[in-house]
Amino acid sequence: MEFFLKHITWFLCIMVLLPVLCTSQDAFVSSRATYYGSPDCYGTPTGACGFGEYGRKINDGQVTAVSRLWRNGTGCGACYQVRCKVPQHCSSDGVTAVVTDYGEGDRTDFIFSARAYAKLATNPASSAVLFASGVVEIEYRRIPCKFSGYNIVFKVHEHSKYPHYLAIVIQNVAGINDITAVEVWQEDCQQWRPMRRAYGAVWDLPTPPMGSLSLRFQVSGSAEVKWVQANKVIPADWKAGAAYQSDIQLT
Repeated sequence: MEFFLKHITWFLCIMVLLPVLCTSQDAFVSSRATYYGSPDCYGTPTGACGFGEYGRKINDGQVTAVSRLWRNGTGCGACYQVRCKVPQHCSSDGVTAVVTDYGEGDRTDFIFSARAYAKLATNPASSAVLFASGVVEIEYRRIPCKFSGYNIVFKVHEHSKYPHYLAIVIQNVAGINDITAVEVWQEDCQQWRPMRRAYGAVWDLPTPPMGSLSLRFQVSGSAEVKWVQANKVIPADWKAGAAYQSDIQLT
C-alpha cells in the first residue's frame, strides 16, 4: 500500500508540474519594440556585443539591440521570436531576431534593424504602417538559435595584439545557450587560465600562452551547465581579425 501511494503521489506531482513547466518555457512576454536606421537596413558592425561584421549580417541582418535582456553581455547572440499586436498588420509568426547590440528606447525591450522590424508585418503596405508608427506593442519569447551546418567559430578580435594580448568572440552558438565563462589552457603550468569578459561577447587575456591554444567555455543552457572544450583550436601564429573554426556544434 505504501509503495502504491508513493507512486500515485509522484504521478500527481508530474501531472501538476508538467503543464507549468511547458507553459513557462513557451510563454510570450508583452513589451514594446522600435527600430534603428542604417543605409542598407542591416545591423551595425559596431554593436556593443563586439561581433563586428558578423553582427551586421548574421541571420540575414535580422538583428536587434536590447537593454533588459542584455544581462551584462551574456544575452549577446540569444535568439527571440517577436510578434507585434496589431492584427490587421502583424504576421502570426513575427520575426526571429539575434541580439547583437545594447540599446535603450521608450519602454522598449527591442530596437530592431530595419530588416528585422519589417518582418513583423504581413506585407509591404503593413510594413509601411509599422514604420510610420515608430513603436509597436509586441510579445516575445526566447527560442533556440539555429546555425544549421555551421560549427562554433573562435574569432580573434581586431583589437588583439600578437603575442601580448588576445581577445576572442565565440560565434554560431546554437540552441538556448549562454556562454558564462571562457578559459585557456596553460601548458607549462598545467592549469586553466580564466579569460575576462571585456564587454559584450568579447573575452580577453593579457600575456596569453605561447603555442597553439586550447580553450574551454562554460555553457549555461535550458537543461544544464557544462564545460565544452576545443583542443588547439587557435594556432600558434594567430592573427588579429582571423576566425578559426572548431569541430563543435551546440544544440
